[in-house]
Amino acid sequence: MSKLQAPRGTRDLYPKDCAWRNFLLDAWRRVSIRNGFEEVDGPIFEHLDLYKVKSGDGIVSELFHFEDRGGRELAIRPEFTPTLARMVAAKANALPRPIKWFCVPNLCRAERPQRGRLREFWQWNADIMGLEGATADAECIFTVVDLMQELGLEPGHVRMKISHRTTVKDILLKLGVAEDKLLSAFDLLDRRDKMEPEAFTQAAAKLGMEPDRVERFEQMCRCKYPCGELDQLREQTGIQNLADLEQLDAQLQAFGIADWCEYDLGIVRGLAYYTGTVFEVHEASGALRAMAGGGRYDQLVELFGGPSMPAVGFGMGDVVLSEVLIDKGLMPDDVSPCPDVFIVAASDTGATQVGPIASKLRWKGIHARYSYKTTRNVGKLLKEAATARSRFALILGDDATNGKAELKNMETGDQQVIALADLEKLVTGA
Repeated sequence: MSKLQAPRGTRDLYPKDCAWRNFLLDAWRRVSIRNGFEEVDGPIFEHLDLYKVKSGDGIVSELFHFEDRGGRELAIRPEFTPTLARMVAAKANALPRPIKWFCVPNLCRAERPQRGRLREFWQWNADIMGLEGATADAECIFTVVDLMQELGLEPGHVRMKISHRTTVKDILLKLGVAEDKLLSAFDLLDRRDKMEPEAFTQAAAKLGMEPDRVERFEQMCRCKYPCGELDQLREQTGIQNLADLEQLDAQLQAFGIADWCEYDLGIVRGLAYYTGTVFEVHEASGALRAMAGGGRYDQLVELFGGPSMPAVGFGMGDVVLSEVLIDKGLMPDDVSPCPDVFIVAASDTGATQVGPIASKLRWKGIHARYSYKTTRNVGKLLKEAATARSRFALILGDDATNGKAELKNMETGDQQVIALADLEKLVTGA
């Protein structure tokens, strides 16, 4: 066995794995398109400075970056949002509003591999730009839920957790956090589930909160508030002005997805560029990291040299999503393409017709395979057809030269003698 293996944190995709990857990407595309998004893509590597603009110099350690022969610093894309912002900024005045784009890029991050996180992965991104108000936020959330339903998930399996940066900011200010420490407080909230309670309390105290307020804050952030019951959130937090969440709440109910959604003030998305609504999808038990996350980022396009433009979007990786589907027993056993016809030769005379018949079917757009085995044992050959999950098996004997063969329906077991001239019609049902 070769000592050379795939790099740590990457995957070799054998046929069955590749079929699942394609199945998932097709589902992402299908859901995006029916929700009105158009597909875009960009280069697999960008100038390193592009990622520094969005995330600062600290992002460099998380990237696979290199210097090209011309001395330019480049990086393999770890996410798509900076590319998206750059593309929109470049043609902002010519693009019709709202802009609804999606992509399914292959991404790489130089992070420590662990369950739910690899160094190479596929990610679904969908964004709406140029549209203010809660409608765009709700539409992005609906698109994620639409995908969940497409894959067989239910509200009991996953939860759409929603918050709003302004609401959390008001609570933090009320609890004694200074304005200049708000970003640090958001970052602390984003990391709270990974911290010991004592460490969280100590870090919160450094932000200006008294011990009793830290406890109250912790309790508020642990509470979940059902969609449609904002009065409960008002009562618990003491924040009466929830205008932004009220508009979103009404839209979520109008879209018919309230039972998937809940308000969780512990969701803040630590990234500094979020400006309003934020949301994450989690497996209901909380056993895994977020399946998807996103929110409103109204200032990002401007940061890349474009005009001021409201924007909201999300990203969903394939790794955690696949693990959740496996855990819930919803991962399809095999989504490999199934042949329409599997051709077997029952005699040497029939074998002379295998190639010509297969090529004619393929020219007609019919998925045709045949056995490469020299055996004329029809039982063994039909077993091969069944393993390939073919819909039909075409058995060619001596009569094949006279335009006759046997066609077996592999699902029902029915078998009949047919004229080869009728094969296409019988297979396609046309």
